[in-house]
Amino acid sequence: MKAIVLLSGGLDSTVCMAVARDQGFEPLPISFNYQQRHAREVECARRVADFYKVSRHLVIDTNMAAIGGSALTDASVVVPSGDVTRHDIPVTYVPARNLIFLSYALGYAEVTGADHVFIGVNALDYSGYPDCRPEFIQLFQQLADYSTKASVADGRKIKIETPLIQLSKKQIIELGAKLAAPLELTTSCYRGGEVACGTCDSCLLRLKGFAEAGLTDPIAYSEGVR
Repeated sequence: MKAIVLLSGGLDSTVCMAVARDQGFEPLPISFNYQQRHAREVECARRVADFYKVSRHLVIDTNMAAIGGSALTDASVVVPSGDVTRHDIPVTYVPARNLIFLSYALGYAEVTGADHVFIGVNALDYSGYPDCRPEFIQLFQQLADYSTKASVADGRKIKIETPLIQLSKKQIIELGAKLAAPLELTTSCYRGGEVACGTCDSCLLRLKGFAEAGLTDPIAYSEGVR
């Protein structure tokens, strides 16, 4: 059985890849170079794909920087210092990103014969993004059921799988450790440096998760962090 896995090179998507493998799927990862500030994640995604010896790793080049509106795609917008208690939608939100990525993945699933698409969205320990919520996934699933030849003519339902959506960051890290996911190959930093800043939202959530899990984060951080 084949499954498309949205692989960003981050912690959550890498654990999601491990889950797909553990469930017996042949993962076909798809990643996106969307002119993001933290483009290093594409290289991390390649390393994760190599670790799992996948038959093909599809990397899509697109340009969401042309749209802008996010600290991750617009160099004039500063990536803010992190706040793990944040409830508003931060400037690191990239407009319609998961909608676009899932649409690509749905088309790829139709072409490859995969009946499952795995995405590592999370509704608990996340940065408040609207396209990480269960409601978004449920509505996209309805759209997927009516938008492809596979579903309309061939009777194939392509299921959107979100195995991490109700897990805390601690639980995601524990699951990754249990499945021997290569967390040392991942990146989470919004600033995109070779060494993680340790102060953006994503770094703080990651560090908090590792601390709560009682595990040591295997990636490098700026001096003085931890």
